Amino acid sequence: MKNSISNIAVAVVLLLSITPSFAQIKNAKTETVKIYGNCGMCETNIEKAGNLKKVASVDWNKDTKMATLTYDATKTNQDEILKRIALAGYDSTAFLAPDDVYANLHGCCQYDRDANIPVEEDANHPVNTSASDVTVEVTAENWVVLGPMEAVFETYFELKNTLVASDSKLASAKAKQLLNVINVVKMETLESNVHIVWMKVMSNLKSDTDAIAKANDIAKQRNYFITLSENMYQLMAISKMETPIYVQHCPMANDGKGANWLSKESAVKNPYYGSMMLSCGKTVETIE
Repeated sequence: MKNSISNIAVAVVLLLSITPSFAQIKNAKTETVKIYGNCGMCETNIEKAGNLKKVASVDWNKDTKMATLTYDATKTNQDEILKRIALAGYDSTAFLAPDDVYANLHGCCQYDRDANIPVEEDANHPVNTSASDVTVEVTAENWVVLGPMEAVFETYFELKNTLVASDSKLASAKAKQLLNVINVVKMETLESNVHIVWMKVMSNLKSDTDAIAKANDIAKQRNYFITLSENMYQLMAISKMETPIYVQHCPMANDGKGANWLSKESAVKNPYYGSMMLSCGKTVETIE
């Protein structure tokens, strides 16, 4: 009897710990779908790409390759979730990831691509999607944006945060993701003024991002981040931003020459020194 009561108590605790994550999603609909991948890193990438706070939750099993999708049916649908996951490099039974995005996955994540996956595009299941098709939740306050540039900007901010945390391994992974996002931007969808700047900086953006992805040393990554931020500034300055973007400056970076970075937060969190000099710097411009 004692063991039975103990088991019931454990079950109740587990149920209470699980329930809140689903309770946050209103009008919840749950479906299962096969998504291709190999490992724990794939699981992290798939779930992060598919999740949207209070809108969609993805739980992927690396052994069965099956994902449980729970989402608010009034705000999104299965196709939108699977598109985001495809843009991160992972095929499903409905969408193929772009070849170049798949090619940039870590070696252990490059699963065998099943020839039985539908490859012909139709009106209901377009195979090749771009960043402009994706709704991206970009802040804890639910600032939702659309379009290729916003996807690039958001991934830049996430890369910046890994440098603030002085996590070179995560910075490398985030830089690979940024390169993937840059590669799927369709220039013809950009407004003319943004298109002009994009053509000017695209090559340098790719070069610096690739260098950060390949570097194992945090100091080298931060050095490439200086010029990456300079070119990213040119794009943000000409784009229509939904919320203020803060241009912040560290006078100590770049061998004392100083360097800028961009942030969605007004509080200074220095990506060039991390915890060593976290608050070193100041806001020198606000893009609105």
